[in-house]
Amino acid sequence: MIRLALFDLDNTLLAGDSDFEWAQFLIEKGVLDREVYAARNQAFYDQYKAGTLDIHAFLDFQLKPLSRHPRAQLDAWHAEFMRGRILPMIAPGTPALLARHASDVRVIVTATNSFVTTPIARHLGVEHLIATEPEERGGEFTGRVVGTPSFREGKVERLQAWLAQRGLTWSDVGESWFYSDSLNDLPLLERVTHPVAVDPDDTLHAHALARGWPVISLRA
Repeated sequence: MIRLALFDLDNTLLAGDSDFEWAQFLIEKGVLDREVYAARNQAFYDQYKAGTLDIHAFLDFQLKPLSRHPRAQLDAWHAEFMRGRILPMIAPGTPALLARHASDVRVIVTATNSFVTTPIARHLGVEHLIATEPEERGGEFTGRVVGTPSFREGKVERLQAWLAQRGLTWSDVGESWFYSDSLNDLPLLERVTHPVAVDPDDTLHAHALARGWPVISLRA
């Protein structure tokens, strides 16, 4: 039996949203047109927080810019993005929480695409990442998504597939934790033995209180 520690990324391990900040970063660099993209980025973020996001419309918005630039340029921008945006955004309590689960199988499960999140997971020292996968051809992004986005019920589906790739099922998991801030993660929170609300939105906070789930903050 394995012990599985699952972590949402945005507004959980990070005190902010890497997806939103990546688009803002590209806008501020002049890569994306401010007038066209800023309002749409904010609108998608508001829809996510409200639980009304159309994930495919958002992914079309988020992944298309990746297809317009060579991978080497994207990687250079991402290194700058990590230094300037992500490292200051790591919640103060994140290192201690991750250390607490050092002997467990640790997985970040995030709707944000793997281009944005792989370097973040690596920096945090989390061994496994389940993220939305952008399509690549010849090492370059096409602007499309591969497979099921890791969002809402898709997180459960992708986790089951991840277990299956390792010859495992849920029945092989003895204990499981999932740390998340978002109402969008209720499907996976309902599946684990230890759901934990982290700096939760109002809907998840109310749900956690009603269910007797722990509510913690990583930002203090």
